[in-house]
Amino acid sequence: MINQYLDFSAEVKEAMDEGRPVVALESTIISHGMPYPQNVRTAREVEEIIRENGAVPATIALIDGKIKIGLSDEELEMFGNAEGVAKASRRDLAWLLATKQLGATTVAATMICADLAGIRIFVTGGIGGVHRGAEETMDISADLDELGKTNVAVVCAGAKSILDLGLTLEYLETKGVPVVGYGTDELPAFFTPRSGFPLGLRADGPEEIAGMLKAKWDLGLEGGAVIANPIPDTDALDADFINGIIENALAEAAANGIKGKDTTPFLLAKVKELTEGKSLEANIALVKNNAKIGAGIAVAFNKY
Repeated sequence: MINQYLDFSAEVKEAMDEGRPVVALESTIISHGMPYPQNVRTAREVEEIIRENGAVPATIALIDGKIKIGLSDEELEMFGNAEGVAKASRRDLAWLLATKQLGATTVAATMICADLAGIRIFVTGGIGGVHRGAEETMDISADLDELGKTNVAVVCAGAKSILDLGLTLEYLETKGVPVVGYGTDELPAFFTPRSGFPLGLRADGPEEIAGMLKAKWDLGLEGGAVIANPIPDTDALDADFINGIIENALAEAAANGIKGKDTTPFLLAKVKELTEGKSLEANIALVKNNAKIGAGIAVAFNKY
């Protein structure tokens, strides 16, 4: 029954038939995370980095009632240019497929689709998390619940720094999700490599991550893992500079009554504006860095 909804690109199908490593990529970063043409150019560059490091990229999106596992160059261009693309999380998948709408997969939806396709490693920029003020609003990303139940490892630069990083870590701990610092002992803060929040787990190579994932899933410990890979120092923004801008963006969002799923796109757009584009450059750099590490983990995990 599931196969009627899955549509594999020729490249991904061949790789999976041959038992080669495949890395999932989300599509909200194309439709909602970056402007055209940087979105399409970055998507192509990230896919190429994954290929150069021994794995096959599978960008995931919803098109014409199908979950596309891997996009053609033409589909990537169309998706990056299209207007009114729906942002798809767990609650939206069935509706968007049934109504044959264009849907961009969030972290949560990409995890679900990757799991259905048998892909275990997923590369993104940053995960969602607990929003600041969530003790009153209950605004918590569906990404966190998905990480607690879906067997896909997410390579990211931590949670987006517009969030409450401490509460996000607490929530992940409650859900039993391992958060592993890749070459670091503290949680990265997306635009900056350090947040001040220590992590109990650290790995310094892809083999360690692959071994942990195999043991986790062999034991039937359901759920994913966060592989927190810091943005390189050379691409990072100054912590005081970006934190001040985030505070200004949060104040503006509150003043304008912006809530729920509209919050993150508004804040990221405002941060980009206030940093005069520097945040977008950092975002692109960290995604490319994650792609390199994610491909290495996929190659190591594939040996099992």
